[in-house]
Amino acid sequence: MASSSSTLLLFGATGDLAKRMLLPSLYALHEDGLIAEDLRIFGTARSELSDGEYREIAREALEEYLPEDRKDEAKIGSFLGHLQYQPLDASTIEGFDHLAEKLGDISGGLSIFLSTAPFLFEPTIRGLQSAGLAGDNVRIGLEKPLGNDLASSRVINDAVASAFDEDRIFRIDHYLGKETVQNLMALRFANAMFEPLWNAQGIDHVQITVSETVGLEGRHGFYDETGALRDMVQNHMLQLLALIAMEPPADFDSTSVRDEKVKVLRCLRAVGADEMVRGQYASGAVKGEAVKAYAEDLGEPSETETFVALKAHVDNWRWQGVPFYLRTGKRMTERRSEIVIQFKPVPHNIFAQRGGKLLANRLVIRLQPEEYVRLMVMAKEPGMDRDGVSLREVPLDLSLTQAFSKARRRIAYERLLLDLIDGDPTLFVRRDEVEAQWKWVDAIRNVWSENDMLPKPYGSGSWGPSSAVALTERDGVTWHE
Repeated sequence: MASSSSTLLLFGATGDLAKRMLLPSLYALHEDGLIAEDLRIFGTARSELSDGEYREIAREALEEYLPEDRKDEAKIGSFLGHLQYQPLDASTIEGFDHLAEKLGDISGGLSIFLSTAPFLFEPTIRGLQSAGLAGDNVRIGLEKPLGNDLASSRVINDAVASAFDEDRIFRIDHYLGKETVQNLMALRFANAMFEPLWNAQGIDHVQITVSETVGLEGRHGFYDETGALRDMVQNHMLQLLALIAMEPPADFDSTSVRDEKVKVLRCLRAVGADEMVRGQYASGAVKGEAVKAYAEDLGEPSETETFVALKAHVDNWRWQGVPFYLRTGKRMTERRSEIVIQFKPVPHNIFAQRGGKLLANRLVIRLQPEEYVRLMVMAKEPGMDRDGVSLREVPLDLSLTQAFSKARRRIAYERLLLDLIDGDPTLFVRRDEVEAQWKWVDAIRNVWSENDMLPKPYGSGSWGPSSAVALTERDGVTWHE
């Protein structure tokens, strides 16, 4: 286990991510005594601010984004005392010496959280090197986007690798910090009843849905250049698929877990043109409110997809013949992130002659907005059965919120920031994982280009284009809605 850093440096420290997620997460860790009392936290961004002015920005962010029950003036004041600030234009090398001077002694270890535009990765890394801020006791966390295809991702990874060894690079996918995602591994590998069925003999298909009700939310330029495939599928959804499909690791450590994930990603079959759907939201109504079409939100015509549905296959022994259906989109019926494991039916229905109808078992793992694990099983309706046996599907629920009601519910960045400070890379993404993901996604985009596959319109407030329904129904499968 690596030693904990005594200094944390946040790039983009005045941005939206820092205000909404990073500062509240660090405060929560401070409030619960999970970070050292003497941890120094430095913020840097272009804005010319003093330490006091930055602390006031941080105070306002905590006031806006902290839950009411977590606001404690004394603890907030204590936390703000950890914060210092240094202005920096990361596009030029000159300011990095001033940053190093501000940081002072980093012999106790430095952890860097780098959230920046892709074009700034290379100058930022050069600046850190030139100022002596990339030594063996420095580790760096990288927030996406890490490129927009395999080639640009390699450029960024090469730039970072020129200064940092792989074991000091922490690529962030905030989905991996979610408790329910981590519970997916516990569900599989800590319970005897699931693993014997977790294969092509026991599972009919898998569905992964990440749906949003929101539109662009101020991300106009970034989103129109990125689209749903690269924004959601390339990282979050493929990481979920890898966790579902991976072989049992030898141990719960960073090498074992990530070795098994990358094996899955390398086994992904190229997706055919008839196994994919692109969509773009049109006007409609979400939660009873009229909303505009994507082009109207953007202010100009666009061929960017806001919806993707895919039929994926993992070509290995365990999963041969099992389809993985993925879909994600904006302006959909409801906000939902979930995994559905559809088991195969029992081989023989002993109740058939007495009218008993069976449904195959289904496991639903909900990541948001609620967090639960629900196993749908068949049970007999109470009664004397003179007119036949009546069977009904009933849920066996594990609500993580209720089961662990006394435990503090944490947002993903709390866990990821703590692991970055402590030097535990288990929940971060390795370079070979990222490149395997990009290789698969780039092949999909090539099919779109070769087939002139433009996004199909779908009404806002729906579950996407009708062709997404056809994608599953021609296999006799219905999306879990």
